[in-house]
Amino acid sequence: MSTPGLDGYTEPWRKPEHDDLAELARTFFTKEVVPHAGRLEKQGHPDREHYLRAGELGLLGLSVPEQYGGGGGDFTHEAVLLHEQTLAGEGSLGIAVHSGIVTGYIRHYGTDEQKQQWLPGLVSGELIGAIGMTEPDGGSDVQAIRTRAVRNGDDYLVTGSKTFITNGYLADLLVLAVKTDQSAKAHGISLLICDLRNEPEGFRRGRTIEKIGLHSNDTAELFFDEMRVPAANLLGGAENLGFIQMMQQLPQERLVIAVGAVAAMQRAVELATAYAKERHAFGKPLLGHQNTRMVLADCATRTRASRIFLDDCIQRHGRGELDVATAAMAKLYLTEGQCEVVDRCLQIFGGYGYTTEYPIAKMYADARVQKIYGGTNEIMRELIARVL
Repeated sequence: MSTPGLDGYTEPWRKPEHDDLAELARTFFTKEVVPHAGRLEKQGHPDREHYLRAGELGLLGLSVPEQYGGGGGDFTHEAVLLHEQTLAGEGSLGIAVHSGIVTGYIRHYGTDEQKQQWLPGLVSGELIGAIGMTEPDGGSDVQAIRTRAVRNGDDYLVTGSKTFITNGYLADLLVLAVKTDQSAKAHGISLLICDLRNEPEGFRRGRTIEKIGLHSNDTAELFFDEMRVPAANLLGGAENLGFIQMMQQLPQERLVIAVGAVAAMQRAVELATAYAKERHAFGKPLLGHQNTRMVLADCATRTRASRIFLDDCIQRHGRGELDVATAAMAKLYLTEGQCEVVDRCLQIFGGYGYTTEYPIAKMYADARVQKIYGGTNEIMRELIARVL
């Protein structure tokens, strides 16, 4: 999803409008966000103003219908945006969750009133979105959710906790997975849209979690002690549909992760190739050494094959044909590839690759979580094995 022809490959779904979007996104990330990277890493979360600026430029909610203020596009537009964000080396803004996941839940399952109430704010950047699935004892097992919501008049009283919540520190709107039927397992889960503005009574944000990578992207713990949520905020207007809703949306979530993986692979190859042309060892550029050329050839090939697989998945998704197993294959193969390619490219930098002076080191630390969130790669293998 780079400029067509840059490496001899152009996505089969790409149109001129995608090129225009890529240029706009690239300019925004490189000129307005990346220059603040050092400060953002130290503060541990993005600037709210950058979300507002992205909304002003029309970069949020690209697949949200125009009647709700969105771009009226589809997942290909979201993919271009996320690809350009990774290529620019920008890791603070949780757009993958905000636009790639949260708006999708509301767009697909929300009532018209819910869409009118929440989507325009997410598109403008006035609201920052997050999704709360993972719990301290749950991990990838969403059926083990313990956070409960008990009906009390016109409200639900929510009690429990969530952890590893991307955008959790700044989130204004949270799509929250809760148990509305304690006697059922998966079939007792519902999704609530929670308004976290003004820190409602019974709600508390915990610590911002320190991670080995993604330092400028906020990840937080969230706690609920009989927090009131209007029953009208039940996503879809009916209880106990949450597990089905999550299972239907997880393929896109995994595709979002796959987009970032391929973009990271491409960026790693480009950085390592440029370095190998400039850096000299034993009297000639690193690229003049056969081993370096072989490593880069392997990485470039893995990246190209990964891009083609990703594009096939994107096209399947656009036709409504991306099944659970194929999405799991994409998440598994492409994130494993990301970690391998980034690691091999880092080796080309030698000792400099292990210093924060070069971006490849940050890419190495950021890559590792790709094999964990969105369902661990061990879970992906299990999902794939079930259809064999």
